[in-house]
Amino acid sequence: MKELDWFILAGTLLFIVVYGVWKTKGSKNVDDYVRGGNNSKWWTIGLSVMATQASAITFLSTPGQAFHDGMGFVQFYFGLPFAMIIICMVFVPIYHRMKVYTAYEFLEGRFDLKTRSLAAVLFLIQRGLAAGITIFAPSIILSAVLGWDLRTLNIIIGTLVIIYTVSGGTKAVSVTQKQQMFIIMTGMFITFFFILGYLPSDITFSKAMKIAGASNKLEILNFDFDTSSRYTIWSGITGGLFLFLAYFGTDQSQVQRYLSGKSIRESQLGLVFNAIFKIPMQFFILLVGVMVFVFYQYNPSPLNFNPSATQAVMESPLAEDYRLLQEGQIALEAEKRIAQNKFSSALEIKEFTAVEEAKMQIIRINKRDSTNRMAAKSLISQANSVVETNDKDYVFIHFILNNLPSGLVGLLLAVILSAAMSSTASELNALGTITALDLYKRNRTGTFTEKHYVKASKYFTLLWGVVAIFIACVANLFDNLIQLVNIIGSIFYGNVLGIFLIAFFFRFIKGNAVFFAAIITQFIICIIYYYLIHIYPSGQEKLGYLWLNFFGAALVIIISFVFEAFDRMLKKPLSTN
Repeated sequence: MKELDWFILAGTLLFIVVYGVWKTKGSKNVDDYVRGGNNSKWWTIGLSVMATQASAITFLSTPGQAFHDGMGFVQFYFGLPFAMIIICMVFVPIYHRMKVYTAYEFLEGRFDLKTRSLAAVLFLIQRGLAAGITIFAPSIILSAVLGWDLRTLNIIIGTLVIIYTVSGGTKAVSVTQKQQMFIIMTGMFITFFFILGYLPSDITFSKAMKIAGASNKLEILNFDFDTSSRYTIWSGITGGLFLFLAYFGTDQSQVQRYLSGKSIRESQLGLVFNAIFKIPMQFFILLVGVMVFVFYQYNPSPLNFNPSATQAVMESPLAEDYRLLQEGQIALEAEKRIAQNKFSSALEIKEFTAVEEAKMQIIRINKRDSTNRMAAKSLISQANSVVETNDKDYVFIHFILNNLPSGLVGLLLAVILSAAMSSTASELNALGTITALDLYKRNRTGTFTEKHYVKASKYFTLLWGVVAIFIACVANLFDNLIQLVNIIGSIFYGNVLGIFLIAFFFRFIKGNAVFFAAIITQFIICIIYYYLIHIYPSGQEKLGYLWLNFFGAALVIIISFVFEAFDRMLKKPLSTN
């Protein structure tokens, strides 16, 4: 990185922290600290909701996901618009009418304190884990870029977020997220057009899309009914619907964004904004990843995009074997460029037989490329069993560092770090709020001032920031960071959503039935995850993880219904003649 990159990166991050503290100083009461004074406009809510979900993982992992597996991941978001409609019609009016500070506060009024506390604890577990991963993601980047110690970076990034989140609460999160979303989308659009400019002069955008299509990177819709497939149109509409209902309707990190709305209408418009623009945004980010794939069809790429992995194997006795693989890869890339040129020329003259022949040749080369990369991962693992061989999350950052001009590198790093800070800030804000209001305040005897609970919220936010940093320090890449966060959510979200659906639509079911049903459901979902998903290698699971959201919601409703019916049967007096 050059001095200009450092200036842009440091200046952007410093601006966000200082601006967040300055704009939100002086929160004196719980309403101001937790709900931002209820004066947010719809565009602030919409951008804040999008920024909360669009963490660094989105901009780090999603292009890598598209590079390896194509555009099919976009199906994950197909249930989102339907979820937004339901939340606007059901969740938002109830939350605003009851003037709740947290989503789980509603559950106590509907059920009882123990059900509220259980839902809050489930949220704290999964969101606490996710907060650590969102700090870990950008640390990977700077670790690769700067060669800095990963744990040191986790501490630095976590501390930056803690400063303005603890200082200003919900309002600090919201006002900084507008600037962060502007930085994020500006950087991604600039990168997209630079990639187009780097392609050979005869490769137009249309041709680039056909080249990507020849390698099966543009297969967006999968109508397969196989539940083991991670991303299909059916899992997106059903499992995705339940995941997004839970995330936007019951996850305090999102609920807190629209609870700050000036009115029900402002909150609803903010969510509609998200429903309209979220899928196009994700589609575009995946498209950037596909364009990176096309770029590397004409330019050399490493066998493994993780520089630490390459270094580890090159410093081992297996270095010569790895060099032989690299030489084979260089020869293969030459074949790849020839095949792509044949394909492009055939497209130009509209010789369809030649197009199909070139396409089949490209597919064969891609299979050999995949075999080479798997062999490289095997050698890396043999050389160092600790180093991470999964390189999906390094693809985009490798392209940024090695191909973009000075200044833009700093902007793109600022994009990824801004996304990390915006999402982590929302998570810490929500974690502190839930701990302070749903657990500490509600289970504490005695009368205390508003100032006391504002301080408590700040202290708990700080505590969760420390916990998130610790989780980041012990995290690993798993299969893909964006999938890891969604898997963690899917294990818990369906159960929590089911509790809320019972509260809204099954008025005859009472607290005891829901409480014990939720505990049993969570136990069952963990077993399903372990035996049908976790123990299998990536891509060979017996059940796509999105289905956990549907099964979790369905199970808690069914079990609650059975418990309530059984309880009423026991309490019903015997009739006498």
